[in-house]
Amino acid sequence: MNTTQDLSKGYLDIEINPSLDLFAEIEKLKKEKNAIILAHYYQEPDIQDVADYIGDSLGLAQNAEKTKADIIVFAGVHFMAETAKILNPTKKVLLPDLNAGCSLADSAPADLFKIFKDKNPDHLVISYINCSAEIKALSDIICTSSNAEKIIDSLPKDQPIIFAPDKNLGAYLNKKTGRKMLLWNGACMVHEIFSLEKIIKLKIRHPQAKLIAHPECEEAVLNVADYIGSTTQLLKYSQTNSAAEFIVATETGILHEMQKSNPHKTFIPAPPNNNCACNDCPHMKLNTLEKLYLCMKYELPEIIMDENLRVAAKKPIDKMLEISRAAGLIG
Repeated sequence: MNTTQDLSKGYLDIEINPSLDLFAEIEKLKKEKNAIILAHYYQEPDIQDVADYIGDSLGLAQNAEKTKADIIVFAGVHFMAETAKILNPTKKVLLPDLNAGCSLADSAPADLFKIFKDKNPDHLVISYINCSAEIKALSDIICTSSNAEKIIDSLPKDQPIIFAPDKNLGAYLNKKTGRKMLLWNGACMVHEIFSLEKIIKLKIRHPQAKLIAHPECEEAVLNVADYIGSTTQLLKYSQTNSAAEFIVATETGILHEMQKSNPHKTFIPAPPNNNCACNDCPHMKLNTLEKLYLCMKYELPEIIMDENLRVAAKKPIDKMLEISRAAGLIG
């Protein structure tokens, strides 16, 4: 069973002196505790600016694997911190807010997925890294949106595959690779809520803008995209493409890094099917600079994991990293 040490409720009620320079205090704590902050692109700008490494799931997994720090502070969501713990059993792994979950990970309960897997015993299981440790333990290979196509292509064409938990990413990969993978019916609430109608209207108002989209988006949005890629791939495309305007169909946190590296370009968040102007992940945005500071100061909440589960979940992650290195995706 996977558990998490949550003694955080008391310290989260502590009032922080508003005159405290949190950036300076966090830097001081990093040095004192030999701690590293790993942050996803979807985190708020202040957290990205104080992080030691910002990246997508593949880059974060790689950096979690090779870090020499004693403490890993994961500014992301729960499954990401779990992955860091899986790769670093002797290190302390902290998550600023335990409620920072993931709608995609939650869409694949391990007990139901095991039944699904057992009904298809000839299938190899490739699971997107956005899943729980229990789902990882039921998988043969883990993938990210950066390396999924390479991982699928590394397998024999006649190998039956179950792809979980994201049906949109799975359908996109089926189209790209020509496979007929069996898909689990899961999805990300952030990427499913984009409005095709509003996006098309936005494209009419900005005819020169490139629409760039994450493959977790629904097929209708992907069909009108100029470029499809992981968060890192979207960032690189925005840096290298000559367009001056981009409509970005993924979580809005990535726009901070896009704007920092492209100050003369315009980035427009793709509109969702609600009254908001942009699409934020409510789980990612639970982490704040204040919570990050308290987390580092008190070294809580800590991710604790059953060793048998950790070992089982590590095998498919190791397989992913091995294939990624062989494909030249990581050093």
